[in-house]
Amino acid sequence: MSMITNTLGRYFAGRFVISALGVFASIFVLLVLVDYIEMVRKTSGLVTASAIMVAETSLFRVPQLLEKMMPFCILIGAMTCYLALSRRLELVVARAAGVSAWQFIAPALASAVALGALATVAYNPMSANLSEVSKRMEAELFGNTPGGGIQDASGFWINQVASDGQVIINAARSEQQGIRLTGLTLFRFDTRNQFKERIEARQATLEEGQWLFKSVRRYAIDSPPVDQASWALPTELTPAQVRNSFSTPETVSFWQLPTYIRSSESSGFATAGYRLQYQKLLAQPFLLAAMVMLAASVSLRFFRFGGVQKMVLSGVGAGFLLYVLSKVTEDLSKAELMHPIAAAWLPVVVGGLTGFMALLYQEDG
Repeated sequence: MSMITNTLGRYFAGRFVISALGVFASIFVLLVLVDYIEMVRKTSGLVTASAIMVAETSLFRVPQLLEKMMPFCILIGAMTCYLALSRRLELVVARAAGVSAWQFIAPALASAVALGALATVAYNPMSANLSEVSKRMEAELFGNTPGGGIQDASGFWINQVASDGQVIINAARSEQQGIRLTGLTLFRFDTRNQFKERIEARQATLEEGQWLFKSVRRYAIDSPPVDQASWALPTELTPAQVRNSFSTPETVSFWQLPTYIRSSESSGFATAGYRLQYQKLLAQPFLLAAMVMLAASVSLRFFRFGGVQKMVLSGVGAGFLLYVLSKVTEDLSKAELMHPIAAAWLPVVVGGLTGFMALLYQEDG
């Protein structure tokens, strides 16, 4: 514990935090630029799209994308930190002073756990809120015409059955976990499953007992299109049912996940995705610590011994394999073939043990 709090420990921790934040900021800027260029391409034909609004939409959408890459930021940051210390012979001096590898990676481990906890309780809610803001701004950019302008081909789908037939609803974008939809196309059928009309709308809001559509254009088979400022569709759907259809666990903040899990359970919906996301956020600090262990196991080799490039590539490969393992366990958990706790914590255990065994072999083997 003294190594974490003394001057040398604070120095190692500071170097690690600076490297990790530097990698994080670099990837953030790169993603913003790529997303901004793509948004400029999509909005090139829209007169009302300003450069500032397009830039803000990209800026607010990137944090949620970057959250998924946070373990790799820590891995690359830790490898960069230890390789720089080794190149400047600072690790040699530390070892000559009697400091073991376990002692000078302890500050980085503590820092990684602290960064992971901060990411769970603060960064995740912020990224979820910014994602909602970006969706609303995107709807303003692309939703000025009936039909919602540019739409995602996959979108969000829901089938509503009523006494007078059924309505299939497709929404290009979802906000507030499905309470507000934009870029809508509806297909109405009668009780004999015969097509009645197609309806396009700019946006829809779920109210008590109805969907309220705005900027509507209705296309019937035997009549010309009709424009309406608003149109109401009766529905028996509840916010919990809509949330289960249109929201994804990644769009729900850490503090709201327990409430969503309880509401989905009470409504009889599957909660595997929400439970997995909650456990992944709980395990995030320890996953970042496992990444530090992996990075340390491949980047503490002295440069004069050679083989540094192979060690770095092996570290990147180990991080990629750990990512593949996390995706496999995630898919198994969502298919209810693996418990969410096991799916979220298995990559942490595998990564931590791999790094620990590699360090143990190098130091004490």
